[in-house]
Amino acid sequence: MAPRSADVGPTGGPGGVLVVGDVINDILVRPLAGVTADSDTRAEIVRSPGGSAANQACWLGRLGNQVTFVGRVGAFDHAFHTDFLAGFGVHARLTVDPSAETGTIVVMVDPEGRRTMLVDRAANLNLTADDVPAELIGAASMLHLTGYSYFELGVRGAAMTLTDRARALGTPVSVDPSSVAFLREVGPDQFLRWTAGAQLCFPNRDEAEALTGTSDPMLGAARLTEHYGTAVVTLDGDGCVVASAGSDPVHVPADRVPAVDTTGAGDAFCAGFLDHWSREQEPVAAARAGARVAREAVAKMGARPSATDPGA
Repeated sequence: MAPRSADVGPTGGPGGVLVVGDVINDILVRPLAGVTADSDTRAEIVRSPGGSAANQACWLGRLGNQVTFVGRVGAFDHAFHTDFLAGFGVHARLTVDPSAETGTIVVMVDPEGRRTMLVDRAANLNLTADDVPAELIGAASMLHLTGYSYFELGVRGAAMTLTDRARALGTPVSVDPSSVAFLREVGPDQFLRWTAGAQLCFPNRDEAEALTGTSDPMLGAARLTEHYGTAVVTLDGDGCVVASAGSDPVHVPADRVPAVDTTGAGDAFCAGFLDHWSREQEPVAAARAGARVAREAVAKMGARPSATDPGA
């Protein structure tokens, strides 16, 4: 197993969190009645910018973190996504892809707020390690990657190169597995091998079960510390389990709130955790901070903070 990022220093540089990964055009669809096959159904449809990594960057920026985001977009969307990220204080470095459009996801939201997602990642699949200058990695307090950067061959090579560069520069790495479907597709053992040594890992309940073979989140979190410095297993409205190498897992409860749309709740939690962690490496307090941000995210449609949210 590769050495944990904690072995080379837990705080990295002074430049805030560096987030690298997907930026997406989201189309959220919430039917207002039962879906009528082969005919019309009234629905609420919201077009918004998304992408797990870009969402996390926006929440981090809304929290006041000095966050930089690196990703790829089509030429038509470059100014739109750059300006939107900047609106939340994010320093965006978006490469224009010469041959692909910006990725798109259609998100179907049911009455309970659960999501079904149809994904075309497009330009995101062409991200290269050269899109991320070495000085950004060296200056960052943390390099954060999502699982989507590991699920396709080309961009996986970029993610692993960036991880190696971060380790050499003493910058800790965190990873969010992101998709249980794609995780099962590539194989949990492979994903653990590719990401071993990260300081932080943020699977949800299903992803933790896929990675560890147990449906018990306490046991799963403990097993994940064999690969990561700290594992945080999110449990939707039940809070999360935090486990660090050498310590017993801790369940951190959360206040349940009615969910309008759970899209981006995990991204918001991750941002809240990382924002706290970048100032103070105390996992339980960071988990509570993450839960507070996730609670805001599920109370509205869309995966990012609203422009009217405090601090935006």
